[in-house]
Amino acid sequence: MSKKTLLNSKDIEIILHRLACQLIENHNDFSNTVLIGLQPRGTFLANRLANLLKTAYNIKDLKLGLLDITFYRDDFRRKDTPLAAETTRIDFLIENKKVVIIDDVLFSGRSIRAALTAIQSFGRPDSIELLVLIDRRFSRHLPIQPNYRGRQVDAINEEKVLVSWKETHKKDAVYIEQT
Repeated sequence: MSKKTLLNSKDIEIILHRLACQLIENHNDFSNTVLIGLQPRGTFLANRLANLLKTAYNIKDLKLGLLDITFYRDDFRRKDTPLAAETTRIDFLIENKKVVIIDDVLFSGRSIRAALTAIQSFGRPDSIELLVLIDRRFSRHLPIQPNYRGRQVDAINEEKVLVSWKETHKKDAVYIEQT
């Protein structure tokens, strides 16, 4: 297996600032907007963006939730081993709010479909947008496109996109791995 670096730590930092600025352009002070990170891997990106918006861009009242989609996945019962659920933490109302769903990699679109179903359990949002760090453009099974993307990648199905965060892997990087 060969692994090629797609993004290094500096690239990711620049992308995070760009994504934060794009969110501010569209949501201003976030008074009617909430961010929802998808468990498990979207939470790192969501936490980073929320921290950046608060510290670097002075967004005061930012609401961030974490959503587990395990039991909403269409492949939930097709796995050989049971899936382990994460914790959902949404301690605010999403009724009539603008929701930004955040995930690390958009691949087939199935996780986002599950998130759209799961989010309905918390109310009816005014609108839902999607923010991803990596958009794997040619691998969609469902007609889902991001509103905000860090980088678009034309990876073939045999290639795997791996996102590592300094919180878990000691450094920020995105790799493409040949299997």
